[in-house]
Amino acid sequence: MRLFGKILCYITAIYLLVGCVGMQQDNSARFANIVYQPNHASGFVIAEDDDQNTIIRVTKPWQGDAVVEQSLAIFKDVEAARGYSGEYIVGKAERVVCMSSSYVAMLDAIGRVESIVGVSGKEYISNPSIAGNDRVVDVGYDSNLDFEALISLKPDVVLMYGVTAENSTITAKLRELKIPYLYLGDYTEQSPLGKAEWVVAMAEIVGCRERGEELFATIEECYEDVKSSVVVEHRPKVMFNLPYQDVWYMPSDDSYMVQLIEDAGAEYIYKGENPSGGSCGISLEEALHLVAEADVWLNVGQVMSLDELRSAAPHFARCGVVERGAVYNNNRRRSLGGGSDFWESAIVHPDIVLRDLVNITRGVDDQLYYYHRLHDAE
Repeated sequence: MRLFGKILCYITAIYLLVGCVGMQQDNSARFANIVYQPNHASGFVIAEDDDQNTIIRVTKPWQGDAVVEQSLAIFKDVEAARGYSGEYIVGKAERVVCMSSSYVAMLDAIGRVESIVGVSGKEYISNPSIAGNDRVVDVGYDSNLDFEALISLKPDVVLMYGVTAENSTITAKLRELKIPYLYLGDYTEQSPLGKAEWVVAMAEIVGCRERGEELFATIEECYEDVKSSVVVEHRPKVMFNLPYQDVWYMPSDDSYMVQLIEDAGAEYIYKGENPSGGSCGISLEEALHLVAEADVWLNVGQVMSLDELRSAAPHFARCGVVERGAVYNNNRRRSLGGGSDFWESAIVHPDIVLRDLVNITRGVDDQLYYYHRLHDAE
């Protein structure tokens, strides 16, 4: 009987242990009430538990078809967080490290740029509150993350950027250091308003979701106002990009830029050839044919003048779109290090990007914000 009693105790202990581990792994299920369901973004939701502690669930943190969820819980106090096994912060994040420049723009848009204590690639950031601020530290890139600098900053959260997967080496180290992190997925959104709606998730992290919702409502209204002002009499055909290592990548029909130009009253010259699934490569011969047929050519790499374009793509120099000077680039606003503000603040200003593209289709060059028309070098 004594032996049987010991065995029973062991079995009971094992069941309790397994049960506790199971609860620890699955305890994010307590956040069952959706409090923010995006209208345009597809990669996140915000939920809460019965005590109004919240969680941001990111369902598409990087490119690819795999379903991977990242999350960050936000608890009111330490006691509420007790026993939670996932990534979490207590209260609002007041010290933030941004591994993408778009996160800087979101925080700036909601009036919380002062919460940024660290960034990745500071020389490429356009925001003057960051670029000229000695208090903000460059923590390095991805696998070259400077953990000593990161520790010294005492961040409440590190907002990560993933291309195709989690950097498990980095995240393991962050967990070891007990530094909370979250991968955001704004760049994976195809809709211009979907990208901008991530400002609500950012606002939740820093404790001002209502402000984020109000800001996004304004962005949405401004975008729709510009879109509704477009009178389509003729849809100019638009070509994109420059070759990369002898391959010309064309966006899919459902991409961010294609949606923008269609809302601006233009037509994607490659429409129907790559319906979805991201960019596809075409030959230089096919690209030459498309450029020759284009009315407008956009987003031509890093070039700043027609002379630079002719040097970068000499086979395209005699195309009509080049001879007419109907070539526009989105690098009008650049940092001292050569970073483009288009890839920074445009995420929260799709209405301004759309207005630029509407003006381009109308041939109006003096009211552009992110874009500029290429001219011969002086």
